[in-house]
Amino acid sequence: MGEKLETRKYIFTVEGETEQWYLLWLRDQINLCPVRAYNIAIDVKVNQSPKKFFKGTNAKTTPYAFHICDVESNEPIHTAKFQNILSEMREAKVLKKITYRLGYSNFSFELWLILHKKECNGSFNHRRQYLVPINQAFGESFEDLDQYKQEGNFKRCLSKLTLEDVKHAIRRADAITARNEKDAKILVKYKGYSYYRDNPSLSIHEVIHLIMAECGVL
Repeated sequence: MGEKLETRKYIFTVEGETEQWYLLWLRDQINLCPVRAYNIAIDVKVNQSPKKFFKGTNAKTTPYAFHICDVESNEPIHTAKFQNILSEMREAKVLKKITYRLGYSNFSFELWLILHKKECNGSFNHRRQYLVPINQAFGESFEDLDQYKQEGNFKRCLSKLTLEDVKHAIRRADAITARNEKDAKILVKYKGYSYYRDNPSLSIHEVIHLIMAECGVL
């Protein structure tokens, strides 16, 4: 009998169910990987407000956590919403000594999913424009993003992915970040966090990279 692997736990708060389903899928893929150094447990809660989550926990049980969210747009209402999330994440550190790490997508989580299968370097004007590359990436014909986000449809897309696709997504996301830096795109710094104002940009790949590297599957 082989040596029993240690389990590492990762705590997430996320904006919606698609992010939750993805993270649980990733957990299962890592735990099936024969070369993994650790098993992982992912505690993921759908909660758009980090503050609502950290009010009910403490640094002893939750020393660090990740928040996955979207920038959505540069409109004032969306900028204010996103920066309020960053403020709440900062509060977790100040009030509870809980370190929150950000994994954002600009405009939306769909960018990260597309990168598993193909490049997505164009700048969009609206989140609904991700529909075409989603259909192209997964060989689907969804009529709108709401249809794509239905549980059965979304999980069918996940079933077409592998850990190799995740590695490709990380590399493509790294290239986007490098290009934004090279082109001197506007990097906003707020409450100890930073993000690129314009799309495409993201940092969710940094979170996924961290987990996969710690587990020895990258």
